[in-house]
Amino acid sequence: MQPKQVEIQMMKEKKKDEYTGFEQGPIRPPSEAYSLLIRLTRNCPWNMCTFCPVYKKDSFSLRSTENIIKDIDLIHTYIERIQKVVNPDGLTDHDVINTLYNSFTEKDRLAFNAAINWYAAGMESVFLQDADSLVMKPDDVVRVLVHIKKCFPKIKRVTTYGRSHTVSRIKQEDLNRMAAAGLNRIHIGMESGSDTVLKRVRKGGTKDKHIRAGQKVKKAGIELSEYVMPGLGGIEHSVEHAMETASALNSINPDFIRLRTLAVSDGTELSDQVLTGEFDKPSDVMMAKELRLFLETLDGIDSYIKSDHILNLFETIEGKLPQDKEKMIGVIDRFFDLEPDQRVLYQVGRRMGFFRCPEDMKNSPHIGQVKAACDHYGVTPENVDVVLDELMKRFV
Repeated sequence: MQPKQVEIQMMKEKKKDEYTGFEQGPIRPPSEAYSLLIRLTRNCPWNMCTFCPVYKKDSFSLRSTENIIKDIDLIHTYIERIQKVVNPDGLTDHDVINTLYNSFTEKDRLAFNAAINWYAAGMESVFLQDADSLVMKPDDVVRVLVHIKKCFPKIKRVTTYGRSHTVSRIKQEDLNRMAAAGLNRIHIGMESGSDTVLKRVRKGGTKDKHIRAGQKVKKAGIELSEYVMPGLGGIEHSVEHAMETASALNSINPDFIRLRTLAVSDGTELSDQVLTGEFDKPSDVMMAKELRLFLETLDGIDSYIKSDHILNLFETIEGKLPQDKEKMIGVIDRFFDLEPDQRVLYQVGRRMGFFRCPEDMKNSPHIGQVKAACDHYGVTPENVDVVLDELMKRFV
């Protein structure tokens, strides 16, 4: 969908957006696991990335500001009711909570569940859904942010997803207003800094647009979390993907760089390209080399790197640049120090959730389970990536 078409669709949806109750979208970043989810838009206005399985069967629509505020008010009301049944020691009376829960209709229970889970998590953060909330008019975003702060003045963080294409078109003064109204962090899926790769996966952006958007977010004083996807360049563009992505990040200096290793999901255009041979997915070993090159090429920035997803081969690649750079590269080097059969055990054990880094294999109580799984499925150094590709689809 082109930008003009999106604007027309937004106008249509705003006119017919009747309130049918509290809403929540399907996804949020892992770092927002304990956040209250407030839905500003439905689905993704771009929705053309070849690797992404989310939203493909759904059209984009814009929720009205009035309905968003009704959701916030509903949560506020439920929080107040929950607080009235909290015992002095801080524990809730579960019988009272269950009675309260059973008094709601099924539609109301979604909001109540969101409220009680958020209350139990400490009510510190709010995440604005869905894929690109900042496509809303800046005045509307600010109005929502102000109302959130009014209802929940003690929250510490309000965050959202945003596309570089969208952020690059927002006036700097409007981003500044959003920051002043309480927007603390924007999560952007850069995926790659290579124009070749971005075009092939139909990301709808360019390296230059990624850089301009990231720099604008930083200038506004909003924390920036950039996501990169090792493996997205395929075998053919692996080196370019690593170096150009690092180059873009060097120009932005985001607060966080988060790693999300490529997993090819069934039903996506990318999966069709794998079947036809148009796209050659790199093996774990190839992606480890690519990741090492990426880390080596990061320079002159003080971003914090996190590898916080089960798709990633190394969970312990985490640290602050530049001081932790060699430590993070060392995690990868220790993987290459392993014999091929030991690498296989680590790869399988990692995706089973037993290992976070190669060192975890030493004296692990789970090594027998991993060996048994490899024997059962006939996993060898030659076929390990085929087996893991199927396993990883569960985590997308």
